[in-house]
Amino acid sequence: MPLIELRDICKTYHIGELDVPVLKGVSLSVNEGELVALMGASGSGKSTLMNILGCLDHPTSGEYRLGGQEVSRLSADGRALLRNQKIGFIFQNFNLLPRTSALENVMLPLSYTLEGLSDREAQDRAMTLLDRVGLSERSHHEPSQLSGGQQQRVAIARSLINRPSLLLADEPTGNLDSRTSAEVLHMFQELNQQEAITIIIVTHDLQVAMHAKKIVRISDGQIVDGDPSGGGLQVGGIVEGYESSDVTT
Repeated sequence: MPLIELRDICKTYHIGELDVPVLKGVSLSVNEGELVALMGASGSGKSTLMNILGCLDHPTSGEYRLGGQEVSRLSADGRALLRNQKIGFIFQNFNLLPRTSALENVMLPLSYTLEGLSDREAQDRAMTLLDRVGLSERSHHEPSQLSGGQQQRVAIARSLINRPSLLLADEPTGNLDSRTSAEVLHMFQELNQQEAITIIIVTHDLQVAMHAKKIVRISDGQIVDGDPSGGGLQVGGIVEGYESSDVTT
């Protein structure tokens, strides 16, 4: 069942009297439980597309359905509510509060929910997630006391605190060394396999993209591999490296 359905999405920015088209009729479908890499060079439109997928922005035209709900015309408040309920974000720069413990960073999104958890319930949920990413013993450490990989693990735990149906990871290994990058990507694979979370990794790096089950390429504001029904480059299993035999069109 599709979690994400995009139909002819266009996005044009207006700069003075100049119209700058960035997305030019993007159609895409992502099923529940898929691990997808959205791959493109700088300026390809992938960041704009991620902002629309994450309800941080709205398209100029076209239709976007998330879990069957039409969201492309929601107000800013409506998009904010949907983001909090259904979407988790992971960023290249971690975006952790510097003078706040790992536990408090993970708990932060709960401040904006309507769940009404008690402090104990919120702490218990956050500790469960820190344990899930292997950092329960570092729960009271501030980001400056953690390595880059540990900070990204905290960010992953934070992204899961509201139990989203969709994770968007924007260049999540961009500030990590190769070994730590592999560990973080393996964690995405585990989350996808064990908990069936739909994950979209936005990247320019083929080696990162090859950890996904499907690669969707964007260039000059258009999808260049796949079809409107949700095709793409299908990766033959989850792999650590790249061989041409691992990919079929």
